Amino acid sequence: MKVIGSVKEDLSEEKRIAITPDIVKKITDLQLSIFLEKNYGTHLGINDEEYKNKGVNFCNSAKEVLEKSEIVLRVNCPSDNEVGLIKDKSVLIGQFDNLSDKEVINKLIEKDIKIFSLSLLPRITRAQTMDVLSSQANLAGYRAVIESIEEFGKVVPMMMTAAGTITPAKFLIIGAGVAGLQAIATAKRLGGIVTATDVRTTTKEQVESLGGKFLSVDGVENLETNTGYAKEADENFKKKQEELLKNSVEKNDIIICTALIPGKKAPRIISEDMVKSMKSGSIVYDLAVNQGGNSAFSEADKINVINGVKVMGAKNILNSIALTASSLYAKNLFNFVNNLYDDKKKDILINEEDEIIKKTLIDKKL
Repeated sequence: MKVIGSVKEDLSEEKRIAITPDIVKKITDLQLSIFLEKNYGTHLGINDEEYKNKGVNFCNSAKEVLEKSEIVLRVNCPSDNEVGLIKDKSVLIGQFDNLSDKEVINKLIEKDIKIFSLSLLPRITRAQTMDVLSSQANLAGYRAVIESIEEFGKVVPMMMTAAGTITPAKFLIIGAGVAGLQAIATAKRLGGIVTATDVRTTTKEQVESLGGKFLSVDGVENLETNTGYAKEADENFKKKQEELLKNSVEKNDIIICTALIPGKKAPRIISEDMVKSMKSGSIVYDLAVNQGGNSAFSEADKINVINGVKVMGAKNILNSIALTASSLYAKNLFNFVNNLYDDKKKDILINEEDEIIKKTLIDKKL
């Protein structure tokens, strides 16, 4: 019986886990034995006993788990110290970045480890249940709105009282991908007035279906790749977008930035002058802060106050809802493992003709 294992991440940076109790039976039904590091989920309120009652084995150290495991499930890339502990010719599954994780990935390839990054999943129907980017971005969009409102310090919906009427908060969502659409939905549910913009004009219908108003640059092409992601805009578009946003930004109370271009630095959309034009007490939450940021003045895990406007962004916003994020992430990982499983041979097999496997496998040095 093959061993599938997982160890704790660096809790100072990552609180999510790769295996939750609710997927244990699904994994063991594939005739895989599970080994976890002691106190694997205690920081999320999940005791070891909850796992043990479902048949999970525990080791006293990460070293022991990694030395036993033929399949290792992770959230993020292993540390340099962990590379030496992972078995040669084993399988490693998680979400890895070809740029920031390059050195570690190259060391793992030298050990003939099969590395699968779910960040590289193709956007096809069969891969939707494994789509970690979507499941995690959905939660990030929700949480960005909640944290922005906490800092805003005012109620969001319109309220009519004997003392007078409270006007609803106005939101501008930049980027209408998974995170942006969830931000729109959350802001609307809480009673906000929502406007959104995206370089992909095909998102207009989705924005409007959620009750948002779509803000578009007139007379430009749809900037969407054949994989459904946004592509980089030319200078002409950027100038028109800047003019459009200048008039919109200052009217909004909360701006949520979610615009990303795969494999590239995040586009700078909100300029210094735009931030300074906003009303004192307004909020800019930049979900793209780790990729350079959509907004001027945004820094990871800092709240910068510019003329009374708070510009903020978290290095890992999912740490604040790590239990829910872990639950979805673990299901995505299991569905990927299940795709590797061969029912006839009752074993994990890597079929490189499978589009999902071919696209996610990192088997050459970067």
